[in-house]
Amino acid sequence: MATVADGIVRRLAEWGVDRVFGYAGDGIDPILAALHRAQDDVELVTARHEEMAAFMATGHAKYGGGVGVCLATQGPGAVHLLNGLYDAKLDRTPVVAIVGQVVTTALGSGYLQEVDLPVLLKDVCGQYVQTVVAPEQLTHVLDDAVRTALATSSPTCVIVPHDVQKADLPEPEQTHGVVTTSPARARARSLPYDDDLDRAAEVLSAGERVAVLAGRGAAHATSEVLEVVQRLGAGLTTSLPAKPLLDEGLPFHCGVMGHLGTTASADLMARCDTLLIVGSSDPWTEFYPPLGQVRTVQVDVAARNLGAKYPVDVPLAGDAATTLRALLDRLPERTADARRPWRAQVEESVAAWHRIAAGRAAAPASPLNPQAVLEELSRYLPADAQVSVDVGSVTYWYARFLRLPAGVPAHLSSTLASMGSALPYGLAAKLLHPDRPLVALAGDGAMLMNGINELVTVAARWRDWADPRFVVLVLDNGDLAEVSWEQREMEGDPRFPVSQTVPAFPYAEYAELLGLRGIRVDDPARLADAWRGALAADRPCVLHAVTDRDTPLLAPRTPASTVEQMRRGLTQEPDGTHARAQLDAQRAGEAADDPAGLSAEHAG
Repeated sequence: MATVADGIVRRLAEWGVDRVFGYAGDGIDPILAALHRAQDDVELVTARHEEMAAFMATGHAKYGGGVGVCLATQGPGAVHLLNGLYDAKLDRTPVVAIVGQVVTTALGSGYLQEVDLPVLLKDVCGQYVQTVVAPEQLTHVLDDAVRTALATSSPTCVIVPHDVQKADLPEPEQTHGVVTTSPARARARSLPYDDDLDRAAEVLSAGERVAVLAGRGAAHATSEVLEVVQRLGAGLTTSLPAKPLLDEGLPFHCGVMGHLGTTASADLMARCDTLLIVGSSDPWTEFYPPLGQVRTVQVDVAARNLGAKYPVDVPLAGDAATTLRALLDRLPERTADARRPWRAQVEESVAAWHRIAAGRAAAPASPLNPQAVLEELSRYLPADAQVSVDVGSVTYWYARFLRLPAGVPAHLSSTLASMGSALPYGLAAKLLHPDRPLVALAGDGAMLMNGINELVTVAARWRDWADPRFVVLVLDNGDLAEVSWEQREMEGDPRFPVSQTVPAFPYAEYAELLGLRGIRVDDPARLADAWRGALAADRPCVLHAVTDRDTPLLAPRTPASTVEQMRRGLTQEPDGTHARAQLDAQRAGEAADDPAGLSAEHAG
């Protein structure tokens, strides 16, 4: 007779789950045995740490694999899942965590590895967390967990005590107190009311300087977003998670908005009189237009996001594609003359940003300019690649300098902003599409936090991939650079070497030790060859780029008072002269190429 553990694996397969990410422990031994028996239907992917398994499940969902599933034992295993599950929660990603628990007869006794798991997981899995205490519960609890994760785009959790996992799974019966369910899922088309659409069209049509901010919620509405932008003669910017969605080579695309964004996006937001937000709840509130300057329309399938980050005049609750199509039916076509003045200003700002970015990437650095490393990748990134991105200064360089070919997905821990996401995300993407090359972008801090451990997983699995290319870029500047610049920018404090220094590590040699390829580059003249070699390797490759820790992380159009605070921090550093010179050079470059005249406003 099948056990409850067998029932878990079978039901996951019925939901279309063919991969589970986890780490072994005796609290889930029966589930591991069930996965062994059903390994032709559901694959177990083992990470080096449960946190990485949860990140992999989140990455699996983000790269299009459907609901992600992670598995961990009781106690410390469950605790370790939390960070990856919070990543799923904050980025609205469907993940189901299946967690073991001590036997039911020992619950409440202070038993070995006993943790109050419903309390532990209730916040991160706030939409659904349930303990299976009887075999008859299994089907409906697991169905509810998967269905809720998909319907709410959030993590859920099923807790299964060890003795329940081993129990026989009875045949379903229709009787009092037993709930029978099925793995059924449907999608609804969500459309705002006509009156709201009419009001939104009136606001957008009246705007003379329209800006469109597209977020990840516009993923299935890119053609509609572009049509609205063209119809209104608008400028376009995106949130960081939406960077891969729309071609940044378009002359009216201002690039990413926010602290990590471009001068063109800052100019767009500073000068527009009307704002359309599509599928974005971007947290960089100080980079939205000044309060009272614009009339705003927001489209979001989740009504709770409407007006949550910025005042909105017309909120539209509906899925992006359907809502924008309905809006397009109501928007008149503007004449070329009506579109031209504002669009010309936008395109001038975009061209100015491209010049500023080129100047920054070409600036001298010691030894490598990290901005140039990402700019160079744009020349060689394969058209069928996938990209995963870590958190830190590498995120800034990705946001500003990497040009993604159309159709290349890229994901990161965007809202939780947790270091350590690049390798597990990259592994999840590669397992989904083993015939496509993968490029993971990380800093030395994230690599030493957990990346070097997950390279062991890469080394264990790469021979099964149709395309063995898995390139891990490590930007090694020996510093937690983002935090160092935050200390200067936000506090006016100098860099604290004890907290900020990242120990030296031979990343390329370590890769070779694992049987992978390793390339170390510290000479700008060798950068192109390094990228070509990494992307042509017959196995996964670590590209160890030794970069300048003093390259500033300067937000676009930073106010003079903030720059002075950064300078004050640098003045207190014995070796801050080089960083201060780079900061002044970037600031001067912005001011010299500023068609909007905003640098003068911030000169203070």
